[in-house]
Amino acid sequence: MEVSVRELLEAGAHFGHQSSRWNPKMKKFIFEERNGIHIIDLQKTVNQFKTAVQFLAHCIEQGEAILMVGTKKQAKEIVKTAAQQCGAFWVTERWLGGTLTNLQTIRKSVGRFKEIEQMQADGTMAQLSKKESASLTRELHKLKKNLMGIREMDRKPGALFVIDPNREKIAVEEARRLGVPIVALIDTNCDPDKIDYPIACNDDAIRTISLLVTKVEEIILQARGMNKDKASNVEAQASQEIA
Repeated sequence: MEVSVRELLEAGAHFGHQSSRWNPKMKKFIFEERNGIHIIDLQKTVNQFKTAVQFLAHCIEQGEAILMVGTKKQAKEIVKTAAQQCGAFWVTERWLGGTLTNLQTIRKSVGRFKEIEQMQADGTMAQLSKKESASLTRELHKLKKNLMGIREMDRKPGALFVIDPNREKIAVEEARRLGVPIVALIDTNCDPDKIDYPIACNDDAIRTISLLVTKVEEIILQARGMNKDKASNVEAQASQEIA
């Protein structure tokens, strides 16, 4: 699964930031400056993407998990939907400090999340006072919002896939500290040296994010020996079983 220069152009992936906001380390990925805006060399983006997805596919084939991170408004739903579809973990709300470096503490919060879910399911909450029930409902909502995407992640992932590492600084720092390889969509204001597999592109454009994240999703599904239709059927069957 590759991406073409034409697809990237149509998605607006070539538009970087204003030249005054650039990170000089991105110079090698910039084609030119046009009207005060840096234009990204999309042929390099194509090559970077190919290398990055080959690595992600290898991770899946080795039984490793992928954690997808995108908390910016443009990326949230795209990342969450793709992760759910391909079986990756995801963080699309606030990154909780220690998600990687203090995983045991995070697992305790997940345990609390599951405990309240069980109380809700078996009718225990219905027997509590309105005040106690309301308090637990609020706690459950907060835990679900922050932990739903990593509730089954009991060890560090094989790779971190990030939209805009400048925004996800803490996630990147934790991954680097633990030696977790990072794949990231990086704009002209980012530091590529912190990323193992950088993909230079417009990381603010919804069309660009959607194009590349969807292709990553398809790569992961292929590596699992599945396609989108099969994944949708599995998800539907799982939902029916739960119901």
